Amino acid sequence: MSLTSSFTTVVQTGVDTIAPALASTDNPAADFSDTPWWLSLVKALFVFVFLLINVVIVIWFERRVIGRMQQRPGPNRAGPFGLLQTVADGIKLVLQEDLIPDKADKAVFLLAPIIAGTMAFVSFAIIPMGPMISMFGHRTPLQLTDTPVAVLLVLAVAGVGVYGIVLAGWSSGSTYPLLGGLRSTAQVISYEIAMGLSLVAIFLYSGSMSTSQIVASQKSLWFIIPAFFSFLVYVVCMLGETNRLPFDLAEGEGELTGGFHTEYSSMRFAMFFLGEYINMFTVSALATTMFMGGWQAPPGIAAINDGMFNEGWWGLLWFVIKLWLFMFFFVWLRGTLPRVRYDQFMRFGWKFLIPVTLLWVVAVAFIRGAQLAFFGESTRTATVIIIGVIAVIALAVAWVWDGKRAADAVPVERPEEIDPFAGGYPIPPLPGQRLREPGQVALDPSEPSLLGAPTWAISGHAEPADEEAPRG
Repeated sequence: MSLTSSFTTVVQTGVDTIAPALASTDNPAADFSDTPWWLSLVKALFVFVFLLINVVIVIWFERRVIGRMQQRPGPNRAGPFGLLQTVADGIKLVLQEDLIPDKADKAVFLLAPIIAGTMAFVSFAIIPMGPMISMFGHRTPLQLTDTPVAVLLVLAVAGVGVYGIVLAGWSSGSTYPLLGGLRSTAQVISYEIAMGLSLVAIFLYSGSMSTSQIVASQKSLWFIIPAFFSFLVYVVCMLGETNRLPFDLAEGEGELTGGFHTEYSSMRFAMFFLGEYINMFTVSALATTMFMGGWQAPPGIAAINDGMFNEGWWGLLWFVIKLWLFMFFFVWLRGTLPRVRYDQFMRFGWKFLIPVTLLWVVAVAFIRGAQLAFFGESTRTATVIIIGVIAVIALAVAWVWDGKRAADAVPVERPEEIDPFAGGYPIPPLPGQRLREPGQVALDPSEPSLLGAPTWAISGHAEPADEEAPRG
């Protein structure tokens, strides 16, 4: 009994020691104690309207920007600056006939766009859009809700949203939607793995998975600087996650028509369209929260007048500016880059992005351990040593990789003289090559000569009948 009581005392002492630390780091920094249930409904309505208005604006923005980039005017007829074009498109989709294919599984066919559209709104509930503000006489954070594992909620909701894609492709009863659904599902699942791994470094630096706590941890330094590689991986993954160019491989019109939503029309097609754009805002908001300081002002502006621009509704302004920087990045890539090949994209995700991100997470774990004095009192020396070892390993791997590629490369023999019409199509010469001059075709001496032969003999036609020969 004495051993049991001693063990209980030790465990209780450890819990009492660790609990305050966990409460200060793992629990959300946002305080919802003065937020009644009706105020949560008001904030939910605010988030819903905020996303819908931004979707309408970004569709117009995307058309105008790409029109400028590619020198083809965007919508400029419906309303001032073409602002009413998106409204006209929405009215057209509402009034369009809603068609269901004969071979479709009707129940699943109707359920798929609902899943894809509604799941896109859920993830934005845990995004902190501003600090504590006053609303209707209450002090509440400009955030709908937060949990100690809020970031995992985003990844879970994204996983559920995949069901909308695969069910839409399968239930349509057509080949192109089925192939598009399989492509898109494999693509989204593959790049969700790398996206989740890229966020592990942020968890290590902040010591929490709560979004409000992560924003509070970036008060002195944004995580885009120490976790720069995680940011690059996340940017690639958010493009693959949202099926946007250059990774819109499930909707390649030259291969699969419209992909998984080929057979959809009217408002059901609009649900997929809306879900795609809201997912763009969700991944951009998550990138802002995890890497760019969230709603906090840039470092220079944040220092003005004891952080005056980090209080009240100013946070919403900085959040929206950062959010739209990522949206411009989406549009810029769409107007610039061509679509990649599907097998190359999947090979890049599984064979390069995931293994390299795993190694990066291990490296960040060692660096954080050195900074927290797990390897000795001199934290700076230990950190420098670990970074040096990681750099040497990375250079050695790159050197071995380049050597292997050079050894596996097969030298290509280039003839000095080429026939530009050998394959039936004109082919320009490469540097150092010359074109073969066209000339008379050499005849085989064993064959009878065609020189002096009549035209019918050269052309291969039958010998004409003698005009003076008797008829009948």
